Parts: sequence; structure tokens; C-alpha cells
Amino acid sequence: MKVVVTEYNPQWPALFEAEAAHLRRVFGSELLQIHHIGSTSVPGLQAKPIIDIMPVVADIRAVDKLTEKMVELGYEALGEYGIPGRRYFRKGGENRTHHVHVFEVGSADAQRHLAFRDFLRAHPDEATRYGDLKASLARQYPDNIEAYMDGKQEYIQRVEGEALGWVSRS
Repeated sequence: MKVVVTEYNPQWPALFEAEAAHLRRVFGSELLQIHHIGSTSVPGLQAKPIIDIMPVVADIRAVDKLTEKMVELGYEALGEYGIPGRRYFRKGGENRTHHVHVFEVGSADAQRHLAFRDFLRAHPDEATRYGDLKASLARQYPDNIEAYMDGKQEYIQRVEGEALGWVSRS
């Protein structure tokens, strides 16, 4: 997969809303909340143009019964995909458009995602640093998504720690 980081696109929130409408129909009464997460959810942040969506459900096991409906929407189902308690779906093949990370209500991973997003929204200087790092890594590793992801890991862990502390003080 090519690593492409672009300037913030003001259409990303609308793209989230359009896809969220489809997901609301799929998840129905299981859905408690749905969030736009990831870099495309932070105004002004450079990002890979992939919309990350986080549905929060009452029972994660119920999501397994909805896999066929997600496939009908064009998603590939990847199970937990490295994060216990998550159900992960991606859309668009090599030219990905959406990632869906489903968590059960109360999940620490869901809280972590929201804290990171909210911290970057509230701290534009930090968001700029993150965007610059991502753009630099994309230039350095345009054909190596693993190296790109590895290059962000230390930064993400540091900022997640700050974000969780910030949320608990708020």
C-alpha cells in the first residue's frame, strides 16, 4: 500500500457522516455511539485520506453476526486484528477509504482513541507536530506502510499518555 499523507480536507467530516449513516443502519439497536476518530477527525491535521470510524456497541459479540452486512457495504472483515475486544473492518482494498474499529462500551481502547483525538483537537501545535511527522515519514517510506507506522509509534504512545492524563484532569 502506498503511503500518501495529504493536507487536511474539509470534506472529511461529511465523508464520515455519510458512511456513519450506512453503519447506523447495519448496527441498528446494537449501536450506542459512533465517532469520527483518527487524523481525518482533527481539523487542520495532515493525514492519509482514510476515514476512521469507531462505533461503540453494547455487546461486541453481536457484531460478529453483522459481518455479512458489512461485506455487502464493501468492507473486508479482519476480526480483532491485533487489538483484543475490537472488530476491525476496512474498505477500498489498496486504495482504502474507510477503517471501522468497533469496540464495546467501556473499552479502554475506545477511551484511548477518543482521548488522543480530543487532545489533538485542543492542542493545535501538537497536531501540527504530528502532521509534520506523518508527512516526513510518508516521504521517507512511500512504499512501506509498516515503516511508516513504526515511525509514528513512539510519538503516539507519548501523546496518548499525555492525552489520557489531560482527559482525567478535565
